[in-house]
Amino acid sequence: MDPTNSTVHASAVLTGAKATLIRGPAGSGKSRLAWGLVTAGAQGLLPLARLVADDRVFLEIRSRRLLVRPARELAGMIEIRGLGIRRIEFEPAAVVGLVVDLDAGDTDRLPEQKATNVVINGVKLPRLAVATGMAALPLVLAALRTPSGG
Repeated sequence: MDPTNSTVHASAVLTGAKATLIRGPAGSGKSRLAWGLVTAGAQGLLPLARLVADDRVFLEIRSRRLLVRPARELAGMIEIRGLGIRRIEFEPAAVVGLVVDLDAGDTDRLPEQKATNVVINGVKLPRLAVATGMAALPLVLAALRTPSGG
């Protein structure tokens, strides 16, 4: 496979003009956060929030941007704990604008600059590390809705 293209276990939601890529170990809450963002969009807390992919995403580089697409067999499907797999509207592709790492081991109250960015397939992106047990949705909403103070 081309090293600039890869399939990874992650979820992604188009949150405004760009997608939020959600990574983390199995059981860390990737699908729960994706559904929370979609719900936040429906409630008007975000200008737009639509599922791109859940569980497995395809990443590729185009024009020095990281694009995310759903795995074909999972397109439009999301796991909602307690309900199972559900079909919802989805975006076929989006440019990644934020990476959220759940159950991250490098979280700090005031994160160092090096922890706030990540390079994926050669593309540098803003990163939000969420500690184990921390409620991810309010933190991600704050990251998406407020400008950086630094």
